[in-house]
Amino acid sequence: MQFINQPEAEDDEEWWSRFKELLDDQNEWPTRYTFKFIAPSGQLSELKEVFGDHPVRVRESSKGNYKSVTAHLQMSSSEEVLSIYQEASNIEGVISL
Repeated sequence: MQFINQPEAEDDEEWWSRFKELLDDQNEWPTRYTFKFIAPSGQLSELKEVFGDHPVRVRESSKGNYKSVTAHLQMSSSEEVLSIYQEASNIEGVISL
């Protein structure tokens, strides 16, 4: 998975660490956190599994090749948020917004 603003050449561990710091600086836990992803249509069910039983909003691209997925979840910590992003990162073609 690629984040829109994540440089590809940057060290992954360092990037995740800085992202965690940013989450902690900008949020007071627990909080309702909004996740947004774009996925190829064929990966939709796999991406939805990341959110378990939580409802997600799915919108189709104009040509139907991609789906945007939005989920609002109550998160207890930045670690929980990172866990969702890292699980989604294992799905081919998924982009996080």
